[in-house]
Amino acid sequence: MAAASKSVTRTPVLIVGAGPVGLGLAADLGWRGVPCLVVEQGDGSIGHPRATAENARTMELFRRWGIADRVKEAGTPPDFPHTVLYLTSLTGYEIARIDRPGHGGAARTAISPERPQRCNQLWLDPILRDFATGFPSVTLKMRTRFESFVEKDGHIVATVTDLAGGETNTIEADYLVACCGGASSIQKTLGIAMNGVPALEYNLNIFFRVKELWNFHDKGKAALHFFADAQGIWRTLVQLDGRELWRLGIRGRWHYENPDKVDASAMINAMVGREIPHEVVSSLPWVARDLVADRYGKGRVFLAGDAAHQNTPSGGFGLNTGMGDVSDLGWKLAALVQGWGGPRLIDSYEAERRPVAARIVKQATDNFLRDRKRPSHPEIAMDTPAGAEARRKMGAAILESQSKVYLTDGTALGQVYDNSPIICDDGTPPPEASVSEYRPTTRPGARAPHAWIADGRSTLDLFGRGFTLVKLGDAPDASAFEAAFASRRVPFASVTLDDPEIAALYERRLVLVRPDGHVAWRGDKPPPDPLAVVDRVRGA
Repeated sequence: MAAASKSVTRTPVLIVGAGPVGLGLAADLGWRGVPCLVVEQGDGSIGHPRATAENARTMELFRRWGIADRVKEAGTPPDFPHTVLYLTSLTGYEIARIDRPGHGGAARTAISPERPQRCNQLWLDPILRDFATGFPSVTLKMRTRFESFVEKDGHIVATVTDLAGGETNTIEADYLVACCGGASSIQKTLGIAMNGVPALEYNLNIFFRVKELWNFHDKGKAALHFFADAQGIWRTLVQLDGRELWRLGIRGRWHYENPDKVDASAMINAMVGREIPHEVVSSLPWVARDLVADRYGKGRVFLAGDAAHQNTPSGGFGLNTGMGDVSDLGWKLAALVQGWGGPRLIDSYEAERRPVAARIVKQATDNFLRDRKRPSHPEIAMDTPAGAEARRKMGAAILESQSKVYLTDGTALGQVYDNSPIICDDGTPPPEASVSEYRPTTRPGARAPHAWIADGRSTLDLFGRGFTLVKLGDAPDASAFEAAFASRRVPFASVTLDDPEIAALYERRLVLVRPDGHVAWRGDKPPPDPLAVVDRVRGA
């Protein structure tokens, strides 16, 4: 029986879960000066590696906070290739190779100030935790289990248990955000269903250590390896640190249900094609899912990350979709807490982020099933004419269908918030959707394009703290805009860019960008009623 409640804590925002999404939301709120409290039932240690890939958009968020360089330094070395290999074994035959020269390192690109990186949660979570708790407005309580909540009298009353001392305490909050994964009780309390396929496939991950594994074979360094045999593609090897840490994924219900009976060393040696010295660190069963919440919140309670959407790892979208939730939700909660956000602002969270998650979850499932259902051949690993032909055919099919799994700038940077209640649609058609190719646009709802400014900054470095009006070329006077934002006490700044190439990229002489870097409004002259625009974009 739980002990009686011993204390009542008050906070504007209560975040449940201190994984990367919960810590990311705390970081964004702390960066904006908004007090929040994070509760986490674990102790912060990570016994098994999970998400590894950060796309360019997530890295842009880290850049906004000033931690992008720390993430790069902690992750895979900058010269380590992000190559994807399909093989029979590491010492066997190569079937297909997909290079990703735009990933990793720090070379400049035309579409983003940041490149996709690889930094596993083993190192990412401590970076986010250290950054978030560096703000005096952020409180993190580990070994604190969230029990239940009710919403009453315009606020949340939550019950938590201190696992160290055993006492039960009360937290009162204006808003509650579930960042605690798919097993959270918060969805059930709200009556929110997770729609889709709860179990696409059962798997077992083996975490092991081999220093410079590439010295034991002739395929070179790579980030991802997929292994095909007569049964098809059912094993996956992920490089974690560019040095010695690896994760071998094995498909199969038996392996999932009997992790203690799996001979992990035999699996590792078979994947290499020879016996090698290695150390098995841990094993973790897991289920591949295809799920999206039918709602992203109710009242003053919201879902983010895996609590709102779960997808297969194919494409590396999970963590990145969660960080997209953080970027969207953080500034809106800040606006409400600080008093300048209107009553419709928070409704836009679901309107903007749920369609994105639905597209990405489907994309991940399609990626996953293409490999899992790919036909193989009894001789694919053999040195026979039939084996060589089987490898040739499979390799051609992989290159045709799977390149877009691993080259996803369009998915990462091309998200457009159509039908959002806080976007001023200008009637222009949406850009053609593309998985691989990012097509820059300032159409309202789109991420404002990156371009390098003469002083060495990116245009994206201008955005984040509040709304920003970008004035390009011979832009007309926009002082009425500034007055309208000031009258509603909305954070606002304006910047003039004289570069003709940036003016062409931004398509209009005036472009209003939200705190999350998405375009809210654009035009060649100020709107006839600037105050109406301000009220719309702040959710009033």
